Amino acid sequence: MSNNFRRFNARIGVMFKFQARVARLLSWRQPTHTLSLLAVYTFVCLDPYLLTVVPLAGFLLAVFIPSFLARHPAPPSGTLSSEQSIGYSPKGPPLAPARTVKPVKELSKDFFRNMRDLQNCMDDFCVAHDGVVSTVLPITNFSNEALSSALFLALTVTTVLMTTFASLLPWRQIALVAGWGLILSGHPAIAPLLTHTHDTHVAPHEARARSRLDAWIADDIILDSAPETREVEIFELQRASHDEWEPWLFSPSPYDPLSQPRIAGDRPRGTRFFEDVLPPDGWVWSEKKWALDLWSREWVEERIITGVEVETEGERWVYDMYDENCAFQGGVGVMDSPTTSKGKSRVAKTPTPSWEEGEDGTGRRGEWRRRRWVRLVKRRATTSSA
Repeated sequence: MSNNFRRFNARIGVMFKFQARVARLLSWRQPTHTLSLLAVYTFVCLDPYLLTVVPLAGFLLAVFIPSFLARHPAPPSGTLSSEQSIGYSPKGPPLAPARTVKPVKELSKDFFRNMRDLQNCMDDFCVAHDGVVSTVLPITNFSNEALSSALFLALTVTTVLMTTFASLLPWRQIALVAGWGLILSGHPAIAPLLTHTHDTHVAPHEARARSRLDAWIADDIILDSAPETREVEIFELQRASHDEWEPWLFSPSPYDPLSQPRIAGDRPRGTRFFEDVLPPDGWVWSEKKWALDLWSREWVEERIITGVEVETEGERWVYDMYDENCAFQGGVGVMDSPTTSKGKSRVAKTPTPSWEEGEDGTGRRGEWRRRRWVRLVKRRATTSSA
């Protein structure tokens, strides 16, 4: 890093020279130069197509002509008589070497000057950054939600209006007046007048205008909405064991016969007790207890679950349909389809009833049953960690 800094500092001098020339141009140190800039700016505003000519002309005047004059310099003054030294002639072979830009030597005067200017630029950036953070960020980061909401509303309305009426505005005249006003504000005779006008006529009314704005925001911007709430679900799974239903676990999925874990032969995942069920990350419980979903048929239809019986009364269980070809192996329902001598599975002639046909069925049921519990959660407020 030290090597890169030394190389950078030895070459950054050209940027500081350009910065100094721009500052001199805008500060009216040579009024003829500043007026020339305003003349060029005026022509560009009145005829925007000239904007493509400005870089080309600047490249010719700032690069090619000085480089040519460096190779073909004028004769030194005093070497010729007054009659012979009239005018400049570019004729003849080059008389001087071409001008090049070389990095300054380390520990030289220019090297330390570049280091000083670089430190000043870093300080200016830090001051500008802190100024933006202290002025712009508080009104845009919704730390004061009423103020940020009012600004958001104003920007939204302005965006809509500009989308509709932007084509009707005289942008050339606006750019011309704005550019002239900005450059004239830096004139040594006008800058003190503007400062005096601001201190006399504007500053005394700033506090009253701010109080009116705060009163309007307090009256018209209402931010008392309740926290966002969502409904979360958990499925209570039970498994048939010796003609009894054994509580198994609480799972985020219903573990229906055609679910991916069931087809893959995986065991259901979840927690054994209701108290161990946690809200999603960033949410907290809005209700104290879980509520049983009495509309079991609706969530079955929403998930397009087949091969189940729906209990529309009582405890609202949803049972697996009993399948004669299903054998319980290793605690997981596995389809046991007999095969022919050629190794092909035989398909039962009697079709398996759908869940609609098995609704409120009283016959034999499958290995699993489940029911849905719901509970409301609300967003949790987070605090800054820094």
